[in-house]
Amino acid sequence: MAIKEPERIWWKPYTRDERLWVAMALLWMMASFVFMPVYHFIGAQNPPSETYRVRDKEKFRALVDGMVNKYKVGEEKGIPIVKPEPGSDVFVQASMWQWYPILQLEKAKTYRIHLASMDVTHGFSIQPINMNFMALPDYDYVVTLTPTTSGDYYIVCNEFCGLGHHLMVGKMIIK
Repeated sequence: MAIKEPERIWWKPYTRDERLWVAMALLWMMASFVFMPVYHFIGAQNPPSETYRVRDKEKFRALVDGMVNKYKVGEEKGIPIVKPEPGSDVFVQASMWQWYPILQLEKAKTYRIHLASMDVTHGFSIQPINMNFMALPDYDYVVTLTPTTSGDYYIVCNEFCGLGHHLMVGKMIIK
């Protein structure tokens, strides 16, 4: 039961201003609908889509450990700092609640960074530039990265991975 009965003709035709706003919204929606798939193919913002299945996590750990043993240049809070050669494959392992190892990369040099999770899904977010990638269990996600600015960058996990999620912060040093 209504508080007040509607008028006999309860709807009224759109005014000129209302028609203008509806038309503008419809045109913007259609332009966005066409633009987004087109820009997906012509835009340079798309992450690479090279991914491999990790059948044996111990083999990936061995690749990480081999890289650490070969390129270790220091240590910070018990985590090794590695300085791989430009153009080489760099292996980064995510596990509860740690990124391993710390990377020291050269500015304007290209690296292939292999990301894999040893347990649950993790988000590889490079801050403060806000580049986001996924580290999934049983997958090796390859990111081709060419640093353009020197400095210290932090890698935070942006996928909730358990009680220590807020402590999962890695580091990337660009020189």
